[in-house]
Amino acid sequence: MLSQLMMLFGFFALVLVLVYWVNSAVQLFDQLVADGQNLSVFLELTMLGLPSLIRLVLPIAGFIAALYVTNRLSADSELTVMRATGFSPFRLARPVLVFGLAAGLLTGALTVVINPMAQARLAERQADIARSATARLLQEGQFLSPVSGITVYIRDITPEGELRDLLISDNRDPEENVTYTASSAYLVETAQAPQLVMISGLVQVLRHETALLSTTRFEEFAYDLAPLTRGDGQERIRARQVATRDLLFPTPELMEATEDSAAELVGEAHERIAAALLAAAAPLIGFATLLLGGFSRFGLWRQILLAIGLIIVVHSLESVAASAMRGDPARWPMIYLPGTVAFVIAAVELGLAARPARRGIGRRRRAERLA
Repeated sequence: MLSQLMMLFGFFALVLVLVYWVNSAVQLFDQLVADGQNLSVFLELTMLGLPSLIRLVLPIAGFIAALYVTNRLSADSELTVMRATGFSPFRLARPVLVFGLAAGLLTGALTVVINPMAQARLAERQADIARSATARLLQEGQFLSPVSGITVYIRDITPEGELRDLLISDNRDPEENVTYTASSAYLVETAQAPQLVMISGLVQVLRHETALLSTTRFEEFAYDLAPLTRGDGQERIRARQVATRDLLFPTPELMEATEDSAAELVGEAHERIAAALLAAAAPLIGFATLLLGGFSRFGLWRQILLAIGLIIVVHSLESVAASAMRGDPARWPMIYLPGTVAFVIAAVELGLAARPARRGIGRRRRAERLA
């Protein structure tokens, strides 16, 4: 039974990953082609995004595998034979429990260790691509609008990389327009974002409310090109990019870099761990629910629908717990509630499935005593 569960788990996980991957890969490919990136960049970003995709698919694949195997065993009367030979529902559930723990460990490895590393690397590569995309936006003889409200024009770019007769118009602020002009400029790479160092130019600020134009001449002026790709300056570090160990014991530097409180960071870490608990419980719910039906020539479609409904309820609890935790990060223990409830549901169902067997044994013993 365990081998069947693992085989079908791998099959369903592969199918679901391919379905989700095709949908996301098409959008990513179009974006990278528009930025002028090659196939190797597409493959790298796709591989870095796979851990996040797989961790979402594994609990679903485990649940479907448990439903499929249990339904097939019931249709072939194998479960009925095993229960007739004295196997209790709890004994039958052992392979499913082992399978669930394996799925939970795999999900935990992805959410706790692998995915944060992949997300951190993905953020670095996206920053590199943004810088190179910014450089390609600087084309001579064309008015370019890389983001809404900003227009860039360069008359000529020399082989040495000098930008001659540069104009940048910034209309993002509804209260004023800012125009930068320079006789020459150079693109300079920095650790944070590329910058334009403009030489011998003028800054003109037009305020709409007063209709006044102020001008400032400069010899050298550095213009940050980050708004040409992100529009909001340097992005902060996201909690999903931080290692789980660091989230559990946040430092003041980490809280400043992520702009999150210590409770929010700790809650993010426990949310990753709780995902593994829920992935381990999902197959047990599927198995225990189908075990309630016994053998039927009409199949176990009612029990299958009940199992799907129970999983929906558990995931609804997960959403409620996540919302409560985001409202008050100190409530992070609530994130373990869905997984705990799932195990309780499975245990109750296994107990209910064992009652008919006990009643049957009791009737047989009473018949033997009367005989």
